[in-house]
Order: sequence, then C-alpha cells, then structure tokens
Amino acid sequence: MTVLEPFGARLRRAMDARGPLCVGIDPHASLLTEWGLNDDVAGLERFSRTVVEAVADRVAVLKPQSAFFERFGSRGVAVLEKTVQEARAAGALVVTDAKRGDIGSTMAGYAEAFLHKDSPLFSDALTVSPYLGYGSLSPAVALARESGTGLFVLALTSNPEGGEVQHAVRPDGRNVGATILGHLAAENEGEEPMGSFGAVVGATLGDLSSYDLAINGPLLAPGVGAQGATPADLPKVFGAAVRNVVPNVSRGVLRHGPDIRALRDSADRFAQEIRAALAGV
Repeated sequence: MTVLEPFGARLRRAMDARGPLCVGIDPHASLLTEWGLNDDVAGLERFSRTVVEAVADRVAVLKPQSAFFERFGSRGVAVLEKTVQEARAAGALVVTDAKRGDIGSTMAGYAEAFLHKDSPLFSDALTVSPYLGYGSLSPAVALARESGTGLFVLALTSNPEGGEVQHAVRPDGRNVGATILGHLAAENEGEEPMGSFGAVVGATLGDLSSYDLAINGPLLAPGVGAQGATPADLPKVFGAAVRNVVPNVSRGVLRHGPDIRALRDSADRFAQEIRAALAGV
C-alpha cells in the first residue's frame, strides 16, 4: 500500500498555506431546497460538486457528512466517492465525517472503508467515536499510521446530550472527555510538526481551561457560524492550543449557494476572520 506523508504534517502545511478553515459538505434536505435542487441523487451530486468547485482549491479541509449521502443508498455513496476524490484532486484535505465506532474486525472494516488507499472512499482522515472504549479504536489507529491518514476522535462535542457521557467522572477522578484527550496526547507524543490523531472539541463550549488541550494534534472545532460561535471566540475557548484548531463552518458558508462566487466569498470571509482572530495569539 502506498504510504502518504503523515496526515498531521500534511494538515499543518495546508493550515499554514491556506488557513485552518474546514468547510462542511452537508447536503441535507433543507439546504437542497434552499438551493432550488430536488431532494434526490441528482440534487445531491449538483450540490456536492458545486461546493467542491467553489472552495476545494482555497480551504485546508473539506468535511463531507456521510449520513447525507448514505440516505440515498448505493447511488448516494457513489456520489460521496466522487466528492471525496474530486476534493482531494483539487487540493483540499478530506475528513469524512462518519463517526464510526465498533470493536474488533468490524472497526477494522470501517477503517478500511475510509482509510485504505485502495478504497473508493479513501479520505485523509475519518471521524470516529471512542465510546465503546478508546481501545476499540485500535484497528483504525493502526491503519491510519500505516497509510499516513488521521483520525478525529469525539472528545468534547458541542451537542448538549454529549455531556452525560463526556463529563462523567471515572474512578480516578478524571472525566471521560479528559481521558480521551490524554489518550490522543499519548498517540501524538514526539510527532513533528503535529500528530495525526485529533480531537473533536466544540467551539461553542466556552471556557475549556480545565482541560489539557495540548495533545500535539489537531482540534476539529464544529460550531462556528450558524451554531453561534465566532472566529473571535476561538482564542478564548482553546487558549494556547488555538494554533492547532481547525474551525468547521458548514451552514455559514453553504447557505450562500448555489452561486459559486458567493460560496467562495463567504469561505474567504471566514478564513480572513479566523486569521485576524489568531493574529495576536
């Protein structure tokens, strides 16, 4: 299997060159309607190709949400394959947002679907859930190391329901979210310029100073834009770790479609606001 340069190194270079913005590709039914598209495979394909054409050559990361493709069955998955391939060909790194989580050979199968170089869905990184125990991710960690890809592990998510698991306190006094961050720091130890194993940490969570976010890896931060967080909030939320934050914006950019120039202008504005917010850090 062809081995890429490690994802962390490729992501660091892309963030330095293009800024850290990640744009989500979330073709849910309401956005297809807003764009004047039918809620069918043709609308899905038009939506996804438009986003790729508009921003894949200027943002560091594109993040297609697998669920909105899977709902159309095999034809929708075929569109996801094309979307991932075309986005990577245009220069963006692709994080497929599938939040897979299972054990043993099943987890290995999920990893092979998205992280094996010969898979039609081959992506630069995959979102995964550690809530069957962090060790259950071992097959995905191993394949990511082998293939030069990465993982973004759910740690401190922005949805209110997440707290009942992520804030639960273990017998050692640490909560679950902090424990996940600790595992990721161990995965990334000694990696330069940045490790390939990141955490998903919501930008809407406010003061996170009680958590050690210095995991030497990227922090994928959903919640900027429509969910209420702003680029100016990032230094306050992430503190000294803000240089490794990959802010994710979905509806804040996508609502400007299907006009390609409007999509580009919106992505450029967010990128400029993020640069300005980080300039003094």
